[in-house]
Amino acid sequence: MTTITTRTVEYPADNLTMIGHLALPAGTGRRPAVLVGPEGVGLSDVERRRADALAELGYVALAFDIHGGRYLADPEDMLARCMPLLSDPERMRGIGHAALDVLRAEPRADPDRTAAVGYGTGGAIALELGRDGVDLRAIGTVNALTTGRPGEAARIRCPVWAGVGSEDPIMPPAQRDAFAAEMEAAGVDWRLVVYGGALHAFHHPSVDHIVRPGVGYHPRHAERAWRDVIALLAECLPVTD
Repeated sequence: MTTITTRTVEYPADNLTMIGHLALPAGTGRRPAVLVGPEGVGLSDVERRRADALAELGYVALAFDIHGGRYLADPEDMLARCMPLLSDPERMRGIGHAALDVLRAEPRADPDRTAAVGYGTGGAIALELGRDGVDLRAIGTVNALTTGRPGEAARIRCPVWAGVGSEDPIMPPAQRDAFAAEMEAAGVDWRLVVYGGALHAFHHPSVDHIVRPGVGYHPRHAERAWRDVIALLAECLPVTD
């Protein structure tokens, strides 16, 4: 297995001190870089392991924080924090830009070759970076078929891949249709994969302890969605020596 190095990084965003997880590939040269955004519960070992896996593939990866170091396992706490955030594109963009600045400032990262992937709230932040016109090579989201302010999707400058569970009550068919219509009207190069039988947060093993209807882990589709994310990056942000 390729030797990687990791470290914790602290940085300000959303009037909080964020605590991210940076993973660096072996070697000394610059490599393409990827933001990894967490579900609404916050940064966990799930996203940290995803960043580590990306580093093993040769990417510089930053799993970014959205709650100032907190993990909001209580659904009511999570909703109280996330619902206002998800309704405020400028706050989401601020969190995303702060993390992207940290990633691009890392000497091992190629600041001109970056992508953003995210889950739930973290995926919504990735999409808002695109709608803000950030120069990204790819955007990938799971459970984040959020739509933006009218016309701003036209600023997205890269392919967008999105995955969702067919039985996700938080991202129901009407939301899928709205997301697809927004992407299509904006002329975005977009793809949507619907994973049959999967609920919300189906990629996230630790959600099984969260007793909330419509939320549940689906290990087979979790692996498939991760492979789809890797394929997106291989196509749009290949690692070259």
